[in-house]
Amino acid sequence: MATGLNSCLKTSETKTTHFPGWYSPETRIYSSKHSSISLPTDPFLDVVSFIFSHQHTGITALVDSSSGYSIPYSKLLPLVQSMASGLHHHLGVSQGDVVLLLLPNSVHFPIIFLSVLYLGAVVTTMNPLSNMLEIKKQMADCGVRFAFTQLEKVDKLQKLGVHAIGVPENMDLDSEKTGFLPFHKLIEGQFGKAPRPVIRQEDTAAVMYSSGTTGASKGVALTHGNFIAMTELFVRFEASQYEYSSSKNVYLAVLPMFHIYGLSLFVVGLLSLGSSIVVMRRFDAYDVVKVIENYGITHFPVVPPILTSLTMRAKGVCENSFKSLKQVSSGAAPLSRKTIEDFVQALPHVDFIQGYGMTESTAVGTRGFNNGKHHKYSSIGLLAPNMQAKVVDWNSGSSLPPGFYGELWLRGPAIMQRYINNDEATKMTIDKDGWLHTGDIVCFDEDGYLYLSDRLKEIIKYKGYQIAPADLEAILISHSEILDAAVTSATDEVCGEIPVAFVVRRHGSTLTEGAVMDFVACQVAPYKKVRRVVFTKSIPKSAAGKILRKELRSFISSRL
Repeated sequence: MATGLNSCLKTSETKTTHFPGWYSPETRIYSSKHSSISLPTDPFLDVVSFIFSHQHTGITALVDSSSGYSIPYSKLLPLVQSMASGLHHHLGVSQGDVVLLLLPNSVHFPIIFLSVLYLGAVVTTMNPLSNMLEIKKQMADCGVRFAFTQLEKVDKLQKLGVHAIGVPENMDLDSEKTGFLPFHKLIEGQFGKAPRPVIRQEDTAAVMYSSGTTGASKGVALTHGNFIAMTELFVRFEASQYEYSSSKNVYLAVLPMFHIYGLSLFVVGLLSLGSSIVVMRRFDAYDVVKVIENYGITHFPVVPPILTSLTMRAKGVCENSFKSLKQVSSGAAPLSRKTIEDFVQALPHVDFIQGYGMTESTAVGTRGFNNGKHHKYSSIGLLAPNMQAKVVDWNSGSSLPPGFYGELWLRGPAIMQRYINNDEATKMTIDKDGWLHTGDIVCFDEDGYLYLSDRLKEIIKYKGYQIAPADLEAILISHSEILDAAVTSATDEVCGEIPVAFVVRRHGSTLTEGAVMDFVACQVAPYKKVRRVVFTKSIPKSAAGKILRKELRSFISSRL
């Protein structure tokens, strides 16, 4: 019997079920149930050329949700080429230079990103809310020479020795501001064509930062080939699974474009399909209803906090407000069963799926797909085409069959090149056989669907027993007086570690610490009980919706 979490199949099923094609009992390697996809073999293909090589009937590429300002597909490539010319001839950006995008979502983000890659230069992105110490550290780590940012940050970056350009948020309102003249000069200037260098699929296109499975944030080197694979195996493949035309789809871009989830969809992949992308600079639960209705949004990729807000709004407005929605997809963090059930009940006509990917896998991993036979809303889906997986026992190192939880290992053409300036972390994360050790705990069921339990590094060890925080969070969030919850560990001299719950109560609730602990205790094994409760106004989360357990643990060590 494998150590770790409980089996996700019954014991009898594990013994008798056969898994033809997608699981090998000999190698214990999982393969995609989908047919393989032929990827471009030309070693001198860059991702920009690849995106614009696809024919489609899309008309509007990008729309600013607040002003209605739009960029048609007919002008998209000319704008990318014009920006690339300005970057090269006016600023001197050349192949290999690193350009920072310190920006919120905007219709200009994809144009800037693609123009940098068009020159063979490299993009690195950051959350615009980052403080100057964080910005300085990342710029030094990957050698940033140029930056695009908000107007108020231009001078600060210039003082750090980086040529910074202010990017307008709203073309209608910002067009007259003199601070944006350098940007307009770049995108509208007549500089002549920029020379196209020789760009190989193996060349680095972007450096995206991720904490990986352990430790501090590290620069993930993603190649042109990685982005080409992502476009084919994630975005274009998913679109091919549905009968409706991709060029008629209207996506709502609320997910941050500086994160791999939003970047892969709104900045790269969807532009090869001709889909329209309506860009919101920041999420607002009330505005999002208007945007969905006004622009006829059909597809809405979200993270768990946004899904919860969307469900609450759906319960409080006319159902017709969401009649255009065809699909909502969630990723970046696990969802509780109650959250899923609430959404499906609130919007039963909307196709709901989950997916899985990492920065280190260029967002490629799994995607859900509902059909007449399967509606596995709790699953993160099937392995993407061309991808392989292992489920590895984190104690013994042995590979596990379907039905058992272990660490997910991934292998395929979208896996990162390396962590920059960190050979040790690279070797710890990608082994000699090319397996990416994700640090995520998963289980395959008898149909090849994957279920995500938790992060390996977040496992709580209570007297030697292993407790997954996500299990306790799912119970807590099911309480009628709890809005949000997170669980992490606190050091204990007797037990090693104990589970501590951070709880956000609903307005007006008088829920006590004892009541919370009793609520959980009656639903779990004795060793899984919550031992302490901290009431808080909000749960700290990343831009992608992941709980920032490090911040919770820091609070515990300083206060408890």
